[in-house]
Amino acid sequence: MRLAAPLLASALAMAIALPTYAADKAPRPQPAKHADEPGNAPDDAARASDKADTAQASAIEYSVSRHRSIPFHGATLGYTVTPGTLTIRNDEGEPIASMFYTAYVADASRSGKARPITFMYNGGPGSSSMWLHMGSYGPLKVDVPGLDALHGEPGRLVANPDTILDRTDIVFLDAIGTGLSRPLGKATGKDFWSVDGDLDAFARGIQRYLTINNRWASPKFLLGESYGTTRTGGLAYVLQQRGVQLAGATIMSTVLNIPLLFDPSVDQMHVNAFPTFAATAWYHNRVANKPADLDAFATQAQAFATGPYAAALSKGDRLTPEERTQMAQQASALLGVSPDFLLRTNLRPGPDRFRKELLRDQRRTVGRLDSRFDGIDVDAGGDSPEFDAANEAISGAFIAAINNYLFNDLGYQTKLSYRPNFYSSIGPAWDWKHRAPGNGRQFAANTSVDLSQAMRQNPKMKLLSLNGYYDIATPFAGADYDLEHMELDPALKANITYKYYPSGHMIYIEPGSAARLRQDIDAFYDSITR
Repeated sequence: MRLAAPLLASALAMAIALPTYAADKAPRPQPAKHADEPGNAPDDAARASDKADTAQASAIEYSVSRHRSIPFHGATLGYTVTPGTLTIRNDEGEPIASMFYTAYVADASRSGKARPITFMYNGGPGSSSMWLHMGSYGPLKVDVPGLDALHGEPGRLVANPDTILDRTDIVFLDAIGTGLSRPLGKATGKDFWSVDGDLDAFARGIQRYLTINNRWASPKFLLGESYGTTRTGGLAYVLQQRGVQLAGATIMSTVLNIPLLFDPSVDQMHVNAFPTFAATAWYHNRVANKPADLDAFATQAQAFATGPYAAALSKGDRLTPEERTQMAQQASALLGVSPDFLLRTNLRPGPDRFRKELLRDQRRTVGRLDSRFDGIDVDAGGDSPEFDAANEAISGAFIAAINNYLFNDLGYQTKLSYRPNFYSSIGPAWDWKHRAPGNGRQFAANTSVDLSQAMRQNPKMKLLSLNGYYDIATPFAGADYDLEHMELDPALKANITYKYYPSGHMIYIEPGSAARLRQDIDAFYDSITR
């Protein structure tokens, strides 16, 4: 495992996509969300409201452009920001969706070279691009001065010293049904609320943007977060088949193989989660003789998880009582929970039970999107937290920021309401099946197959993997496992760069990690475009 040197920061917030799911209880993949949504199908009133809202969408493409600038490392970075819509049409030319985007194009340089362009999106499925847009790599971001700092705050936008707009133009895209993106004509949300329907919509949206903005000659990049990494794996292949060749892609808080994230009957899910549980215990001082270096401790925990722990789980019911007890004691030393708890959970605590158990004696839970956050449930009983403490810390600030920015600052006009997410409708309707390259039909998507095929067909394409130690939603060891099982030629493996941070799901929210994150992304782009 390749781990970057840690830069422990005292501040953070949390992250996007994937809510509190009882993944350790449910036998089948569940839709990933950002907030703690109930996951029930929408009622009749919600459906009627959605229908009325969608009826306001137009097939006429509309945009507004504003010129802005920010101070940037001793200079001024000028750019044009354009929120607008892309009309997506089917093969017969009929409009089927309006995809909302916000584009940032830096003022022209004198080099004469075509500037790179990067398409960014969040995940869910069911999330808009609000989190990346308002928190990550654009020229402005929500001010997050420290851990837990945004509770009750409206979300103040400030110049972003860690923007990558000096390296690449940026286009944030909202999935259909989220943000201001809506189905059109005879199409309905369900036409897009599937792995493959979503891939097709994003591919058509990207192609449309390239065409109307004369960007086909630009080096093209993707950047996805959470389920957006699942989308990136598939998009890399779909775009390749449609003549859009990528220069590179960045995957952050990665999940390519959906069953290995949500199916507790698969031992690899527990192996992948183990190092993140250990890092969480390390942070909360639950590890005896706590080592000073998180990076080294994470390496130790991952080696134990993929070695003795994985071997024990693989024996199943053949594991003797003595072996079971010994493993519980060894795992307890790394995870900060009692051997008895591990024995009661058959050595497979799962995300929710671990989050509830680690600080139970303090009557606290730990966050899912960022396990450094602690929450207060109504009582210390039960085996699942009532909510994700990390999610609750910043959602309100981001929602206020995006609405004020689009409709007041930029003056974008629409009859639609901006949907930060649409989990209540998209989650229950989502179809996880996927047709992988070679017509392989998957019950639940594993787009590492698509990504590996895209990298074989385009051997110059590079990949940057970014993950946080404290992200229980998409554990960093799971990202490693997915990428290390793509059956790539050694020459192609060299095109993958791995980076790790002392942060949670939304790495860029962490003030201490953001600067290093930018440096890593800058180096990635420079290795391709310079």
